[in-house]
Order: sequence, then C-alpha cells, then structure tokens
Amino acid sequence: MKDKFLRWLNFVLVADVFLVLLSFGWLVIAVIGHEAGVPLGLDLWYKLWQPVFSPSIGILMVGAITSGIISWISQKLKLKS
Repeated sequence: MKDKFLRWLNFVLVADVFLVLLSFGWLVIAVIGHEAGVPLGLDLWYKLWQPVFSPSIGILMVGAITSGIISWISQKLKLKS
C-alpha cells in the first residue's frame, strides 16, 4: 500500500512540477510582452495566480516534504530490521 501511495504521490508531484514550470514560463513571456506593449495574457495570469498557481506551488512543497519524510521513515525501519 505504501508503494502504491508513493507511486501516486510521485506522479502528482511530477505533473505539478510541469504545471509550475509552465506557469513560470508563461509569466516570463507575459511580462516581456507587457513591456513591449503586446498583450500576452499577463492580466489572465494575475487572475489565475490565487486560485491555480499559488496552490500548485503549495501542493508541490507539501508533497515533496511528505515524500521525503516517508522515505526517511522507511530507511529507519529497514535499518532496525
């Protein structure tokens, strides 16, 4: 069960990493476009920050910490066995 949970958690974290990287790339392109006077979705990015991008960063951080703690506990239990 632990292995299945870790596999699922790692899949979610990988997908979340790509979402965070994609949102960062969009932000960079939108800011460059805004400075050049070309509308590339900076306003939409700001609207999506609170409901989409901010929670995805939080999920990534919590998932990484959880994965690390589970791996650490697994290693400690293997050493005692």
